[in-house]
Amino acid sequence: MTPAEFIAQILPGARACQSATGIPASFTIAQAALESGWGRRAPGNNLFGVKADRAWKGPTVDVPTHEVINGKRIAITDKFRAYPSWTACVLDRAAFFKANPRYAACFREKTGEGWARAVAAAGYATDPSYAASLIAVMRGRNMAQYDAVPARAKA
Repeated sequence: MTPAEFIAQILPGARACQSATGIPASFTIAQAALESGWGRRAPGNNLFGVKADRAWKGPTVDVPTHEVINGKRIAITDKFRAYPSWTACVLDRAAFFKANPRYAACFREKTGEGWARAVAAAGYATDPSYAASLIAVMRGRNMAQYDAVPARAKA
């Protein structure tokens, strides 16, 4: 799947998520692209690499991954959330952010780049370059354009 095809497939769900939660579509698309390799690595339709913590009661999938611990990249296998579709994944990710107080500051951000910085500051990922990587994806594909809500067609 090309980046353009990936964006076309995820854009409706990203915009619906933005409309419902305020999470910029550009952030959703960039995070999904970065985490899933533009949709090529999404076991269990998990585009964002959200792990299955103890609170998760849904299906899971075991995935080989890595963490950066004390500055070193360590290979591990971990349990991740599994979904019936990408849309379900996008919606669950929004609920995950809303339910976790550590992400409250993110919801004060209005841009994808602001969200990237706030999510990284809240400790979403162990990669110290996570925000910069997300911002590079957004800028490389001019994703800020997707945050503008398209005008509705007149009936």
